[in-house]
Amino acid sequence: MERRKFLAGAGAVTVGAVAATAPGAAGHAAPGIRHVETGLDVLVRSGFADLAGQRVGVISNPTGVDSAYRHLVDLMHASGAVRLAAAFGPEHGFRGSAQAGGSEGTGVDARTGITVYDAYGASQAKWETMFTQAGVDTVVFDIQDVGARFYTYIWTMYTSMMAAARVGKRYVVLDRPNPVGGRAYGPMMTAGYTSGVGLKEIVQQHGMTVGELARFFNAEFLPAEAGRQVDLHVVRCRHWKRDKLAADTDLPWVMPSPNMPTAETALVYPGTGLFEGVASITEGRGTCRPFELIGGLAADFDYHWSDRLNARELPGVEFREAYFTPTSAGQKPALLNKLCAGVEVKVVDRATYDPIRTAVAMLVEAHKYPAFAWRRDSWDAVRPYWIDKLTGSPRLRTMIDAGADVDDVVGAWADELADFNRRREPHLLY
Repeated sequence: MERRKFLAGAGAVTVGAVAATAPGAAGHAAPGIRHVETGLDVLVRSGFADLAGQRVGVISNPTGVDSAYRHLVDLMHASGAVRLAAAFGPEHGFRGSAQAGGSEGTGVDARTGITVYDAYGASQAKWETMFTQAGVDTVVFDIQDVGARFYTYIWTMYTSMMAAARVGKRYVVLDRPNPVGGRAYGPMMTAGYTSGVGLKEIVQQHGMTVGELARFFNAEFLPAEAGRQVDLHVVRCRHWKRDKLAADTDLPWVMPSPNMPTAETALVYPGTGLFEGVASITEGRGTCRPFELIGGLAADFDYHWSDRLNARELPGVEFREAYFTPTSAGQKPALLNKLCAGVEVKVVDRATYDPIRTAVAMLVEAHKYPAFAWRRDSWDAVRPYWIDKLTGSPRLRTMIDAGADVDDVVGAWADELADFNRRREPHLLY
């Protein structure tokens, strides 16, 4: 097994500091901004009481910090109240140094001396092996999600929950607010199109916290998939309400992945993340505004795209004509370091902005350019279109190809969205 030495945490943490610094000590909330406590803040304030006497394995990344930016693993190690056995790093790694589709490997954390297992893309069987090898009694999950089905951390949680159920481990989720709020939007995943960017049937913008998703997964999917439910406990946030976005709280923002630099990025991502499924258009990776800057080669796309989008007067959003050069290719090497023309998505009213409807309008208008092409993956001959995996079925792609406009595309998922809202209701906490 390859082992690497990981970078130490962001700052020294002493036992006294853990006890003395209450959540929110980094500063009071600004006027009109509500101070919110995450599940980690609540756990720290309790002296880690919920984990007393247990050997703990932590699934986390750089977002697992309290209100003073201190990492969960560092806090546990310094407290002496937790028997910290191991950590598990998802996509991008435990300390967040890997790009999309990458991990940091298995190694030793420099600050704590614990083994950090490479868990990116881990199957249920691999999770079972890692939990057994690490000798954990309880698995703790603390990662900031961004509210989109194709953001992979929720599927790390799902697969590890199944493994914990199978090998009889307790599972604790330290909850965090959904930065894009608590409303659900978009199409449903269908069974024939599941993948690593959508393992189970939930809608594209699920509108749930990770704690609520864990409760939903545990009730809806684990009995059939794992044979039983996991022993699940969610440490709830305090003072968060479903209508609140990240901008409405004073919680610190730590990049959950290299191309998710701000809470504003998260706001557009459930929609503009769909451009991962378009071969001829970049989603702005390697710029300072990933998923806000969207465009194709300047020889193929021009200012008419922004003009046509602004003429639609979509609620809560305006489009700036933009030119940029992506310095990260993702799955589109033909666009790397090439001048691209397109739009910058400018959210002007968070309350009325619908990221998925907006992205559908962008796709409909982009489809009018002769250079437009859906991304095809040669490794999947049966389901070659990546957009189908992102949206959950071929429906959006085939409707746009056939000339459908925005209202028709969006209206097609109204019934399944209503059904999802009904099914998720018993599992909501806020």
